[in-house]
Amino acid sequence: MEQWTVILEPADEGGFTSYIAEVPGAISEGQTEDEAIAMALDALHELMASYREDAIKKAPSNAIVRRLDHVA
Repeated sequence: MEQWTVILEPADEGGFTSYIAEVPGAISEGQTEDEAIAMALDALHELMASYREDAIKKAPSNAIVRRLDHVA
């Protein structure tokens, strides 16, 4: 199971800005700590999906692309 470090910073206007420490760009916000954490994880998911799509588009035409659902 992957482990991530979520940093929560109180926002001046209320709520929290949240980000995944290990993954630059996985940033979000939420009104509560739980919401901010969930939104940061959603941002991580969306960022990884974007990276995946870009990598597949850039792969050479003779490349073998396999999707791994779980890595031990």
